[in-house]
Order: sequence, then C-alpha cells, then structure tokens
Amino acid sequence: MNRRYVVDTPHATDAKAGVGDYRLLENDEPLPVLAERRGGRSSFVIVVDHAASRIPRRLGTLGLSAADRERHIAWDIGALAVALGVAGALDAALIAQNYSRLVIDCNRNPDVASSIPTVGEHVDIPGNVRLSPAEVEARRREIFEPYHEHLRALLDEREALGRRTILVAQHTMTDVFKGSRRHMHAAVLYNRDRRFAALVLEALRADQSLEIGDNQPYFVSDETDYTVPVHAERRGLPHVEIEIRQDLVRDQRGQAEWAGRITSALRAAEAAFLGAPP
Repeated sequence: MNRRYVVDTPHATDAKAGVGDYRLLENDEPLPVLAERRGGRSSFVIVVDHAASRIPRRLGTLGLSAADRERHIAWDIGALAVALGVAGALDAALIAQNYSRLVIDCNRNPDVASSIPTVGEHVDIPGNVRLSPAEVEARRREIFEPYHEHLRALLDEREALGRRTILVAQHTMTDVFKGSRRHMHAAVLYNRDRRFAALVLEALRADQSLEIGDNQPYFVSDETDYTVPVHAERRGLPHVEIEIRQDLVRDQRGQAEWAGRITSALRAAEAAFLGAPP
C-alpha cells in the first residue's frame, strides 16, 4: 500500500476516459473477494462485508494517516478472523470482502451517499471527495459488484441443489464510539425477520456474564444495510447479523474465544430452528 499521506490524483488521461474505461485495480492486486469452502457441508454461509483495510494502490492513502486507515472507519477489526474460525468449525462456506469500506461500502446500497463515505466518524476522507462518474463506477464495478455477484451465485447454486442455507453476516463494533464507551460485549441484529436471530440471541445470553444487545446499538435496515436485505430477506432465508466489540477480538486469543462462542450459538440456534414448527 502507498504509505504517503497524500491523495493520489487520477492520471491526466483518466479525466477524458469514458465511465467504462477507468480501471481501479491493477493486475497484480488481490481480487475483491476472499472465498473458502464453497462446497462446505454446513447449512451456514458466512459473509464478512468489512473484512479488510486494504486500499487499491491507485488511490494511495485516500488522504488518511496510517493510524486512521487501521481504525474501525476502514474495516471491522477482528471480524474476518472470527468468521474464519467459525467457518472452519462448522465446515461452512465463507465469502469476505478484500478491500476497505473506505473505498466502497459493500454493505450499503451503491445508490446512497454513504456508499463511498466522505467522512468516517469525525475524520474527513479527502480521497473520496469530488469523484468523477468514472471513478465511482470503477469502485462499484471492480469491488462492490464482484463481491455480491459471488455471493449471489453461491446462493443460487445452493438453491438449485436443494441445500438449506442460513446466512450469517459477521461484523464488529467499536468499544468507544464518538467518545462514548460501549459496555455490551456483542449484539444480534435483524430487520423484518427475527426468527433465527432471536434463537442466536437466546443462545448467547445463556452466558450470564455477557451483555448481548438486541438490535442495539445498530439495527438492520434497507437504508443502512445491503447484504441481509438483498441476499437473505428477498430469498426468505433465515439469517442473523452479529456484532462483536472490537477490543474483545483484537488478538488471536480473543478471536478464538469468540469464534468458539459464536459457533456454539449458531449450532444451538440451528437445532432449535429446525425443531420449531414451520
């Protein structure tokens, strides 16, 4: 990654290029999607919308310091490690986004303003200001769309094979947000369909030493989310979005602990869900 604390400006030829001519990712850069266990035996498909802090080389640093590029505004710290642990334990398919949400947020409708944020909490993001239509389209075409197309294809494939699917969106949240400390350890989120999320919530709350939020401090909505409304709700798939406080999963010990805790909760919730009347 370019370590200069400046915004790289587009090449002169880019200003004259058509929307489809502008390229964001170079050939030697990582693909936008990390995928594992496509044929996993589990009912679960685990997604991580904000798995990485990586910024394409062409965008330099987006005008941010190294410290800001590793904060929550750039990615969900610890989320991928937890999800990988859960996917391995369950033999579940996993799909994760390989670039920072500062480039484009893969859990936002690309038509909303926050899709490419110009401010993260109190931090301005200079490299996202005054983008040309070609630059915006390249971020959608090369990062957002491949990620969701990969997930869509996997879900289509499982449906064609008659496989049961439960979608789990793994996220993490800051322990301090705009100066206020959060005391809850994790949260279970949902939108219109609470059926599976309620069972996960019950399983996590069985450990009385934990404070688990119920649709707090966030909740899933069509305005603030994309993955669950589009890939789970529209298909009628049982699902849950899970947030873990980031200070609990910054190191390998915490990540392993929470991977085990989430694995157990998902297993218990699946058993209860399948045993429930339709």
